Amino acid sequence: MAKIFNTSVTCNPNEHYMVDTTQKMKVFERLINNRNYFTINYARQFGKSTSLNWILRNMSDRYLVIPASFERSSAEDWISTDRFCRYFCKKMIEPLNKISDCKSFWINVMQIKKLDFDILADKITEFCKSVDKKVVLTIDEVDKSLDNQLFLNFLSMLRNMYLDREKFEDYNYTFWSVVLAGVYDIKSMKVKIRPDNEHRYNSPWNVAAEYDLDMTFNPQEISTMLTDYENDYHIGFNINEISVEIYKYTSGYPVLVSGICKTIDERLNKDWTKDGVLKAVKKIIKDTNATIFQTLIQNIETYPELKRLLKAISLDKFRINYYAKNITIDLGRTFAFLRPDENSQAQIHNLIFQQVLYDYFIAENQINSLQQPVSNGVFIDKNGDLNMPLIINRFKDLVSKKHDKEDEFLEREGRFMFICFLKPIINGTGFYYSEPENDDSSRMDLVVTYNRKEYVIELKIWHGTEYEISGRDQLSEYLETRNLSEGYLVTFSFLKEKQIQEKPEWIEHNGKKIYEAIV
Repeated sequence: MAKIFNTSVTCNPNEHYMVDTTQKMKVFERLINNRNYFTINYARQFGKSTSLNWILRNMSDRYLVIPASFERSSAEDWISTDRFCRYFCKKMIEPLNKISDCKSFWINVMQIKKLDFDILADKITEFCKSVDKKVVLTIDEVDKSLDNQLFLNFLSMLRNMYLDREKFEDYNYTFWSVVLAGVYDIKSMKVKIRPDNEHRYNSPWNVAAEYDLDMTFNPQEISTMLTDYENDYHIGFNINEISVEIYKYTSGYPVLVSGICKTIDERLNKDWTKDGVLKAVKKIIKDTNATIFQTLIQNIETYPELKRLLKAISLDKFRINYYAKNITIDLGRTFAFLRPDENSQAQIHNLIFQQVLYDYFIAENQINSLQQPVSNGVFIDKNGDLNMPLIINRFKDLVSKKHDKEDEFLEREGRFMFICFLKPIINGTGFYYSEPENDDSSRMDLVVTYNRKEYVIELKIWHGTEYEISGRDQLSEYLETRNLSEGYLVTFSFLKEKQIQEKPEWIEHNGKKIYEAIV
């Protein structure tokens, strides 16, 4: 059976095209070899289950790896200590069907009239001493147990057994290694169940080993998957170029990387070009049923402060330290909605998320104001290209009619309004994003692609004539990096004392043509 690109279930190297993550997985292998207990905490569809599957597939020759998941538990399994202990025994039995002695051991445990954590601990010790391999327990979907005190008691039992193991140097006393996988850190579980300050960070899993591992895929890693694909199909595309292009839109978010590849392969007639990547991105963004986007919207609606932060970062170029100890920023990191830029400032994780957030905020704005989107036909010229000067002029006229000179909204909302105005014009054909490497919070480089052409619009807030000239310098330099000869500079200001140009105009600056408008 031919391999496919997978975006829905745990990846299997025999069935799916996969990035070569051998070096990443060596980190987990080292932790297990060193008998560590640890967690794999990453966002949804970030490779957690695939990592656990790698441990099972590649380490079962040396260890007895027992994979468990709490995803399908029922409420009855959590109503008492006895019921939970029996549920755990079932989780031990399920993967041990092929090992009759191991299976029968846990079946016998379930015959005990009443189970508690002390009995369960004794049976774990008895089991680990009876088998001829070191026992590794992995538990997936621990988030399902987030608010349950029984689960935290269970973790405390494992922690205490771990501490006794180390104290007495009896490494068969309990599991050799325990690996928990989920979105949230165990500390987050404690916060939810015991919010008082005294217990806020008293984690029942403080024996977990620390490690540093970036699970996103860089272009070189993406190329390993594309090389595997190319070896099967012999299309002859530029693997390195396409790997870089896929990374440009995804920042290596695993399910988005696979999603682009799957779309190109199955829905775009194997169009492995830059244009094909962009077409795939637009199709992915339009998929309203995509789990990754449903999770994004659900989480920002659940956490209003996170929503406010993401809107400020994406639309207002708000600057805040990514590594700040703050609950809202921590949520953004946990869900992988944020990542650090080169200056350690928080930015939206990838351009696809950025576009989805733009669309979401724009739709919210239109619904709240019952604003009818503009028709795009008049803004497209005979060659099918955008008439960007006309777009800027119409936007300027619209703002002038709707807001008087004393209204202060524009310094705060003007850039968002321009994006709201632009979105329906390019909808379905174009793509737009703000340049993430921009370090100046008062300016925003908006890059628009339409009909295979690129348009750069710098959106600025007025800070005086001298600053306006520096804006031209910045824009011309940026145009040079993108090999473009023309750009657009839109400056927002309602200051009554300032002399402004009456009409937008083309100017020459540092060898570039710049269409400049002050709104």
